[in-house]
Amino acid sequence: MQLQQYIIQQTQLSSKSIENTISLLNEDATIPFISRYRKEMTGNLDEIQIGEIVKFKETFEALEKRKKSILKALEEQHVLSPELENKINNSNDLIALEDLYLPFKKKRKTKAETARLQGLEPLAKMMMSQRVNDLEYTASKYTSNQVETVKNALEGARFIIAEWINERTDIRNNIRYQLERFAQISSKVIKTKKDDEKAQKFKDYFDWSESLNRIPSHRFLAILRAEKEGFIRVKIEIDTERALQKMEDRIIRSQNECSEQIQLAIKDAFKRLLFPSLSNETLSTAKEKADEAAILVFSKNLKQLLLGAPLGEKRVLAIDPGFRSGCKIVCLNEQGDLEHNETIFPHAPQNQSFDAIKKISSLAEAHKIEAIAIGNGTASRETEQLIKKIQFKNQVDVFVVSEAGASIYSASKIARDEFPNYDVTVRGAVSIGRRLQDPLAELVKIDAKSIGVGQYQHDVDQTKLKKSLDNTVESCVNTIGVNINTASESLLSYVSGIGPKLAENIVNYRNENGSFSSRTAIKKVPRLGGKAYEQAAGFLRIKNAKNPLDDSAVHPESYAIVDKMAKDINKKVADLIGNSTLIQKINLQNYCTETIGLPTLKDIVKELEKPGVDPREKARVFSFDKNIKTISDLRVGQLLPGIVNNITNFGCFVDIGIKESGLIHVSNLSDTFVKDVNTIVALQQQIVAKVLEVDVVRKRIQLALVK
Repeated sequence: MQLQQYIIQQTQLSSKSIENTISLLNEDATIPFISRYRKEMTGNLDEIQIGEIVKFKETFEALEKRKKSILKALEEQHVLSPELENKINNSNDLIALEDLYLPFKKKRKTKAETARLQGLEPLAKMMMSQRVNDLEYTASKYTSNQVETVKNALEGARFIIAEWINERTDIRNNIRYQLERFAQISSKVIKTKKDDEKAQKFKDYFDWSESLNRIPSHRFLAILRAEKEGFIRVKIEIDTERALQKMEDRIIRSQNECSEQIQLAIKDAFKRLLFPSLSNETLSTAKEKADEAAILVFSKNLKQLLLGAPLGEKRVLAIDPGFRSGCKIVCLNEQGDLEHNETIFPHAPQNQSFDAIKKISSLAEAHKIEAIAIGNGTASRETEQLIKKIQFKNQVDVFVVSEAGASIYSASKIARDEFPNYDVTVRGAVSIGRRLQDPLAELVKIDAKSIGVGQYQHDVDQTKLKKSLDNTVESCVNTIGVNINTASESLLSYVSGIGPKLAENIVNYRNENGSFSSRTAIKKVPRLGGKAYEQAAGFLRIKNAKNPLDDSAVHPESYAIVDKMAKDINKKVADLIGNSTLIQKINLQNYCTETIGLPTLKDIVKELEKPGVDPREKARVFSFDKNIKTISDLRVGQLLPGIVNNITNFGCFVDIGIKESGLIHVSNLSDTFVKDVNTIVALQQQIVAKVLEVDVVRKRIQLALVK
């Protein structure tokens, strides 16, 4: 089967769309570039559809690579028949491929191999023929110094038969089917760990049983984590009698001494070879599916967080709050540059609140502060209450900002390079302030796993997780676009076609030569060739450029078309920008070519109407209930303002202004069945929640969403 045919089977997308997308991918085009600027070639595929093509392309290529490896191994063993070669070449599934190779795989010394070396394979073949009547007499012919008794001969022959049974594809597939449909997963606590304090969070799984094909991904991953940490034992079971009967029905064709021996061999094959191997395979497949589900949740959450509402280019005073060590204050200008930093001690044990209020008030006036960002960690609520006592001369909005991952950033090489002369506390406070100004630009500097918006992120396949999260960051960065004259190296590295090395070159060039005045000037960056420029240019923005299209998502390759549009109505390109009346006069059909059709032209017109407009919402001021400071202040029935800070398959977690987040279980999100939590709430959404249950000992809070 060819690559294109394989992807059509998996995705049901059109042949032409797949063919052209593969061609673009082979030319190193990125997913954002293809989905945005090659719509005519792909049939208007979106990033998700192109991502599916990429995924199945990689799967197919891995399958083909494995086929070549197996065929080479079989040729070297001189066992490759035309029939077997044909079966291997036509295999479209890695499991089926490995089953074909299994009988020829080089094995470590097995019981069956020992029996063969003892000359017992002819006896095994006779037994499998099920035609031998005097089996004991026949077996006696195979006794020797190595095989001392008839009993030993029969046992050795059964080992060989068991291996043959284990290698039968139809038998393996039947047991796979039973495991897939009917397997039960159960867990039992290890008695010596029952009272372990760390084990208590897994208490629900001390005696648990559930259908494997129905277990939710988060519960499956929790059970595997509890097993990994040594608190429980996990077991997979199916109806053994039923499985054995199915095997016997396929193998036994007589009722004699041979069939009795084969029956014993079937039991041995199932218990010793088939079930251990296939139950592990089933668990591994279930783990892969659970990983995919968890990674999808993480990616969705990360996307929502990265595309969170920015405050924009405002002057910000940011505070990293603390008690004994004080509150670190930084003042940032509109571009997020550090102008001032110092530490105040408004809380216990120093209690210098009067001096702190005076200092913040004077800094706000001196630096023309428009907003204050307070980290949501230790002493956050106390600091927020202090700030709200201050009578500022001008309006200053107060925001509480998530600190998740800030400590990771402040100790990172990126932070050290940005602020070599400042300690981690200053860097952390700067990050808090910049997150308010532009969450995307700041969060790309942090390893996505450290941001804390996933479930079981340390338990899933780390390679797949990183790839998915990197793709998510890349998608978000290119959806918004990047100001090349202010963007950090980290942000630029995610722009289509650029990467870390070119991002470094861009920043170095910018530092040496000043701001870029046009998109064409980008070509002067060392090692930024034509291909990289083609991939990146449409996602890079030049503010106040001579050509207004340089601050839009219109690709330079389409500038000539826009020029023609303007010329045809006797206007300049600048006259079209934001002028819906003029734009509506343009007949797009007049500008269709062999390579550019209506999808691209409609995108161009949309950009002309609102060039470079940020699609994200604007940041909104929010306040927690001032009476709730610890979990002990909660009472059943209270209605509390909160912010959704994590979304999982089983519900969402809500920050209600205390150390512990509350859980709104999926069943408490709506009066109707909820298939996808993301259809009800979004990350960072401001909501009102009702307290349903408070477990102070286990530090668990159950909430319900209030409409």
